[in-house]
Amino acid sequence: MTRKEEIIYATLELAAENGIKGVSMSQIADKVGIKAPSLYNHFRSKDEIIKEMYGFLRDQARAGSNGSVPDYSKLTDKSTEEILLDSVSAYMGIVSDRNMLRFFKVLYSERPTNPIAASIIAEETERMIRYSRNMFYALAVHGKIKNENVDVAAMTFSLTVHSLIDYRMDMLTAGTADEFGEDGSPVPKTILDFVRWFSHQIGGDQ
Repeated sequence: MTRKEEIIYATLELAAENGIKGVSMSQIADKVGIKAPSLYNHFRSKDEIIKEMYGFLRDQARAGSNGSVPDYSKLTDKSTEEILLDSVSAYMGIVSDRNMLRFFKVLYSERPTNPIAASIIAEETERMIRYSRNMFYALAVHGKIKNENVDVAAMTFSLTVHSLIDYRMDMLTAGTADEFGEDGSPVPKTILDFVRWFSHQIGGDQ
């Protein structure tokens, strides 16, 4: 593990306990076992650590996920429902990764007042909207969905899934849910039900 990775994991642990605002550079240095000036050789600020943490943890979660990006050239082999469920399952595999989930719980709790937390959540949402838009246009080309208002459909799909993720995060924080997924699946039932319903609304019977 590199020194930068040690700093990221130490910051994640502290933020999970105290929130981002409750973590100082000196605390991070102490956690890693280095002097504060040495910490600044790797990161200029706590905000920079948090921003880099997002990309690092996301890459780690993606590498450890069993999900895969759909091959758009093979869309005719599956129904719209199967394609959307595969897509969401792959995404939930990233979101439900242990460290990614700890990170998101901190971000979701602080985004109303923390610009860095809000910007990362917005970036993640925008990332999903772009991905969904590309997938939906491919589905339209292959005749899997209605070829009208594709951009609106992709936006609706992405924002609803993120709202349901918000809801699940709240349940985890409130203690009414023990894990992100349900019944051995990384995808909560509310999201599964929505994806199945939505796929048929946009032409999932094709």
